[in-house]
Amino acid sequence: MTGLRSRHGALNVTDLARSRRFYGEVLGLPEVAERPFSFPGAWYGAGDGFQIHLIVQPQVTVPRPDGDRWGRNPHLAFETEDLAALEARLIRAGCAVQRSASGRAAIFVADPDGNLLEFSQAAAD
Repeated sequence: MTGLRSRHGALNVTDLARSRRFYGEVLGLPEVAERPFSFPGAWYGAGDGFQIHLIVQPQVTVPRPDGDRWGRNPHLAFETEDLAALEARLIRAGCAVQRSASGRAAIFVADPDGNLLEFSQAAAD
């Protein structure tokens, strides 16, 4: 199949205010207009038209079969223009950060509900 493009990834969260602080303030993602759904949640722009959809659930269980290497677990992956600055911001916010076990310029972080995100250094143009 050709012509595919990513639109959004959905993540379950338990506390929307806490998740808004993480995605909006810590990561610095812009919140986009809410869509009319019959359940609580939020949408964040994550570059190139991709969005993260946060869906509130009463309980969230995130699978993490490999507790030592976060990159071997389900995660969303993004590129950033300044990985060092993002890593410093995450650490200042009290987030646990794990560097990629492969040795490449990438880090992993868990949101407040344990959803894993990967950030890698974008290649220089």
